[in-house]
Amino acid sequence: YGPPDVLVLNAGGPPPGRILDVGDDAWRAGGELLLLGPLRLARQALPGMADRGFGRLVMARFIRILRHLCTTAARTRMLFPPPVLSQIEAAIGAAESGHSGEIRFVVETRLPLAALWHKVTPRARALQVFAHLRVWDTHANNGVLIYVLRADRAVEILADRGISARVSEAEWQAVCREVEVHYRAGRYGEGSIVAVAEVARLLGQHFPAGGSGTNELPNQPILL
Repeated sequence: YGPPDVLVLNAGGPPPGRILDVGDDAWRAGGELLLLGPLRLARQALPGMADRGFGRLVMARFIRILRHLCTTAARTRMLFPPPVLSQIEAAIGAAESGHSGEIRFVVETRLPLAALWHKVTPRARALQVFAHLRVWDTHANNGVLIYVLRADRAVEILADRGISARVSEAEWQAVCREVEVHYRAGRYGEGSIVAVAEVARLLGQHFPAGGSGTNELPNQPILL
C-alpha cells in the first residue's frame, strides 16, 4: 500500500485500574509506550511522506502529555506571585461584600500522568477540586469555584446547585473565555481579577448581600 498519508499518534497507557493495583513494570511500559511509541512511529512514517511531498501527523494525546510534562510549578509561581495572589484574595473579599455567595480560586499547574492517561478533562478535574475543597458546603448552596488548569490553558467555573438553577452555563462559559483571552496575552493578574469581578456580578444579581455575613469559605487562592 505504500507509506501512510495520515498517521494518528494516540498512544495509551498502563492497564486500567486503581493506581495501587498497577505495578512499577506496567507504569514503565506505559510511559515508554506513551512517550517513545509516537516518536518511533513518526520516524518510520516521515521519510515516505517527505519523498512524496505529502502527509500529515496527528499527535493527539501525546501532545497533551508533553505539554503537561513541560509545564512547571516554578513557572506558575512566577505568573501568580504573592502580590497577584494577594490581589485575588482582596478582590474576593471585596466582591463578597456585595453578595452572599462564596468564591474560591484555584490554579493547578498540571495533571498527574495517571489522570492524563485516563483522559481527565479540565472540567472533570474542576469537579474533583470542587468536592475536595467542599465548595458545596455553604448554607445557601451558593459556592463558586474558579479553576485554572495552566497546562491546558483552560479556565472552568463551577457553581453549586443554588446558583446553577439561576445562572446559565452559557454565562459562565462567556466569563471563562474572557479570562482565557487575558491569560493568553500574559495578563494573569488582570485576568484573575476579571474572573472574580464577573462571578461577583452574576452572584450579585441573584444573591444580594444579606444574612449573617459569615465568610463560610476561605478567600485565599490556592496553587496546586
